[in-house]
Amino acid sequence: MKQERNYPKYTVTPKAERAIHAGHPWVYADEITAAEDAENGALVDVLSAKGRYLGTGFVSLLSKIRVRIISKNTNDSFDEAFYERRLRYAWDYRKTVLEPEDLNCCRVIFGEADFFPGLTVDKFGTLLSAQVLSIGTDKIKHVLFPLLIKILREDGFQIDGIFERNDAALRELEGLEPYKGWYGDEHPESPLVDIVENGIKYTVDVENGQKTGFFLDQKYNRRAVARLAKGKSVLDCFTHTGSFALNAAKGGAARVTAVDVSEAAVEMARVNAEKNGVADIMDCLCANVFDLLPALETSKDKYDFIILDPPAFTKSRKTTSNALRGYKEINYRAMKLLPRGGYLATCSCSHFATDEKFRQMLHEAATDANVQLRQIEARQQAPDHPVLWGVSETEYLKFYLFQIV
Repeated sequence: MKQERNYPKYTVTPKAERAIHAGHPWVYADEITAAEDAENGALVDVLSAKGRYLGTGFVSLLSKIRVRIISKNTNDSFDEAFYERRLRYAWDYRKTVLEPEDLNCCRVIFGEADFFPGLTVDKFGTLLSAQVLSIGTDKIKHVLFPLLIKILREDGFQIDGIFERNDAALRELEGLEPYKGWYGDEHPESPLVDIVENGIKYTVDVENGQKTGFFLDQKYNRRAVARLAKGKSVLDCFTHTGSFALNAAKGGAARVTAVDVSEAAVEMARVNAEKNGVADIMDCLCANVFDLLPALETSKDKYDFIILDPPAFTKSRKTTSNALRGYKEINYRAMKLLPRGGYLATCSCSHFATDEKFRQMLHEAATDANVQLRQIEARQQAPDHPVLWGVSETEYLKFYLFQIV
């Protein structure tokens, strides 16, 4: 029997209707033509101009993204059983697409791609690190978090606590206060946890590390780098805590130089090199990559494998052109430095620097450097960060491996 809908009604434009039919879950404020009273963060029904039901989602009265749709099924009842099914669906997906040993450290929930708007949950060994950027999801986290712990423990995983990394400024756009801290009373004393990824040991700080504590999306791209690194002299630019450099060293590189502008990151890379027994072949250098690459053109130090893993140079559409100039500069310099037959790993984690724009930039950089690129692989984020077609925001990481010929 069809469930009676009692949620406030939001009527939207034909443009919004088309986007919803194409799979995108967001309705923007300027796409709403009529709205009944609703509490901030409550569920509302979204209707077409002709009154046709399009979906149900969380309303955010302060955000330009006014409604985040979580279901298009009129029979769904948004109770604990509904959310448990959703969480199990997401976890079953990870158990299918990841290798068993990689379930110890993985992204469990990837926001809209798992139909949990604004929610990110990463698993680092015995700890979960969570970030909530949507007011609707924030209001149901007291339901979601205990269920998630229960599901993981049923599969034999020890979960000692959840640390909330809600220190992102984006929360303020939802009327939410930024903060970070343990969720509930069940948690260890320390926010530090030891993990192993690709056979490499790291200590993750879920309280103070980048984003949720550690970047898991490059997991399999790091393995691809390791396969090419044997016997090579490797320069890892924007190394952060040394993950690509460590994979190259473990892959049999002759020597590795790991570079980052942050002294704190460089020091952590040194610690990780010691921890993994590769300090004798891995040098860690604090330097600005934009200054270092031109300086290396006249240096005696030569490299036959360069890795470029910069932070997102743009987080908005307005600054994309400037970001692409930055990407082009470092790629051009790397291509100039590499010998014929050398190897380049290059990537962008910005959603706004689309794959088409990134490829065009690489083509222009190669032309200016007077080299030709032989593509080895084109890769994306690891499958625990799934790309949901129709939701372009979920497709953000571009990763290319080339030989310079």
